[in-house]
Amino acid sequence: MDQSPELPNNAGRVSFGRVARDSAFELILTSVLLFGVVSIVRWVIGPSPISRTIPGIHAELWIVGAAVALLLAGLILSPPGRASGGHTNPAISLAMWRFGVFPGTGVIPYTIAQLVGSVLGVVASRRVWGNVVAEPSVVYGALQPGPGWSTWELFATEAFGMAVIVFVVGLCLAVQRLTPFVPWIVGALVGIGIAVLGTATGGSLNPARQFGPAVISGQTRFLWVYLIAPVVGAAVAAWLRSLILYRRKVLTHRLCGIIGNSERIKSKIPVPK
Repeated sequence: MDQSPELPNNAGRVSFGRVARDSAFELILTSVLLFGVVSIVRWVIGPSPISRTIPGIHAELWIVGAAVALLLAGLILSPPGRASGGHTNPAISLAMWRFGVFPGTGVIPYTIAQLVGSVLGVVASRRVWGNVVAEPSVVYGALQPGPGWSTWELFATEAFGMAVIVFVVGLCLAVQRLTPFVPWIVGALVGIGIAVLGTATGGSLNPARQFGPAVISGQTRFLWVYLIAPVVGAAVAAWLRSLILYRRKVLTHRLCGIIGNSERIKSKIPVPK
């Protein structure tokens, strides 16, 4: 059976300058992500010639999901994404720490950068698109659960959705031949989550996805659920993956799957011939 090489416990030793640089990249990436999300919602669901030609909310959600999937994969594969890991999601950063391939000292800086980037991306979308993004059909892309959904149903569903993503990512990042496909897998899973959960929970699956829109729009009633549930789901999934597949180590915290030569040397991971 194919087994991944053992990783030494050196994920916590990263310089302050490296964490600061990569956190800045995460801020930029998350800003672009939220600008893109609000822009997609503005044109696909908000008042536009595109939305008038799409027959119903379910079709719109599949289009939004596909567009966000491509955007997310592109950000992970971009130069800043390759440098920082392209997390754009506090739950992913936490999971990478629990996998043992990301420094614990980087989780809080990454999280702060992602949340600030979320707000900046929404503000930028308002500057570009104007008052239309504040209209009821867009509301800065802020999410609300569907009618009849209780707080704990919302929590459980968002947590489960994030758990699935983290578990699959953990599996794929442990097999070198699968790591090149992780950006597309992450994008596809998030896109499917948006399409399937859009009329139920909104399909956030990312604390940073909801933070900026909720803060700017003032729709903060369920914000704590959207912030905490994905983190809980990620933590549980990371624990389950480590419990079930304890011999197969995750190779890198980079969602693009790149393991540079210096990282291979430090981790004693053999360069494939």
